[in-house]
This record gives sequence, structure tokens and C-alpha cells, in this order.
Amino acid sequence: MKFNIRGQHIEVTEALRDYVEKKLSKLERYFENPPTSEVNVTLSVIKGLQAIEVTIPLTRVLLRAEEKSADMYASIDVVVDKLERQIRKHKTKVNRKIREEGGIRDILKVDTPTLLEDEDFYELVRTKRFTLKPMDVDEAILQMNMVGHTFFVFSNMDTEQVNVVYKRNDGKYGLIEPAV
Repeated sequence: MKFNIRGQHIEVTEALRDYVEKKLSKLERYFENPPTSEVNVTLSVIKGLQAIEVTIPLTRVLLRAEEKSADMYASIDVVVDKLERQIRKHKTKVNRKIREEGGIRDILKVDTPTLLEDEDFYELVRTKRFTLKPMDVDEAILQMNMVGHTFFVFSNMDTEQVNVVYKRNDGKYGLIEPAV
């Protein structure tokens, strides 16, 4: 794999670069053909936290993970773990599709024990039904904060459609609305 490692508000030392390359190179074992495009790695310092963001573009999927902590090396380790989980999840999904449709060749190696361990990953444990009260976005954010959740589903009184407000990692809010 080829790496594009850059730093924002941090100098990328040779030791840091070597550690990132060594850890991310371990992911190559999951690929029959390593990614042809570059693996983009951004190291940064945000509000005193050491952050890493990794993007691995593949043929039919984009793997992306980020982590922030007080220690850059710990952040790197957690990001690699997150990427491994994403790869296993993708392999499970593709292999299930192969079994159903047959004949499609996966870009990832098959690892049967991993597939068995991820089979129950999609177990639905609870279903909630509730009446959507018409409200504006500001009221929905207020309601979300009152119940202490990170998202809130509501009927937007302006558009008369179901929307979702959510709290972003940067502390601001986002709105998801259906495309018309």
C-alpha cells in the first residue's frame, strides 16, 4: 500500500510516520490485491487532542475511520482496530451476497472464522414506534437535548416530512431530510 501521510498543526516525525505505516500495513493481509490508490492519513491536534483520520479507497467501498485521544499512538491503534472491524463487516456482507447470488469474486480474502463471528452483528434487539409531533428544527434540537439523545426523529412542520436532527462530534448540530 502507498501512504499519503500529512499533518495539520503537528509535525509528522519519522518515528510517527514509521509507526503509522507499520500499523496500517498489517491491514494488507485482508486484501488479495492491495489498494491501487493511496491510503490518505491525516494527523492533527484539535483542542489539545491527538487526532488521526484514515481513508482507504477500494473498488466498491470506502473505508474511513478517525479517532481522537490524548496520545497519538493510542489514536493510531484504535483507528487500525476500527478499520479491521469495517473490513470484516464488509467481507461478511460480500460473502453473504456471493452465497445468495453466486459467481461474484470478492476483493477481500475469505476468512471463515471471522464470518461466523460477525453473523449476529445485525441482530435487531428493539423496535420503537411513536407518533411524530410536527415541530420546527429548533424545537427538535431542544427536545433531543432534553431527552439526552444524540439524535431525534421528528415531523418538520415547514416541509411536512420526517427529518432527523443529530449532534455532531464538533458539538454543533446536523439535519437529515429526505431528497425530494
